[in-house]
Amino acid sequence: MILCGHTHIARAVRLADGRLLVNPGSVGCPGYDDDQPVAHKVETGSPDARYAIVEHAAGGWSVTFRCVGYDHMAISRLAADRNRPEWARALATGFLD
Repeated sequence: MILCGHTHIARAVRLADGRLLVNPGSVGCPGYDDDQPVAHKVETGSPDARYAIVEHAAGGWSVTFRCVGYDHMAISRLAADRNRPEWARALATGFLD
């Protein structure tokens, strides 16, 4: 089992050697752009919070992804009030534009 983050995209990938790579998603950052290491943008397409439940049983690891609504518009307004329009858009919609 390998747990990772930072991409903000919920995903599980089974590697060729059998290990499971899991990124649970994002709580509160559904879209961003960056220029490092190369210019890129990430958009989840949803303002909802995401997390994962990872369980081990006799058959190996299983992952359940959860999507939870919250008052994302309150946080979007806070970002706008703090002069972060790009964060306000992403928090409101899950998209940058």
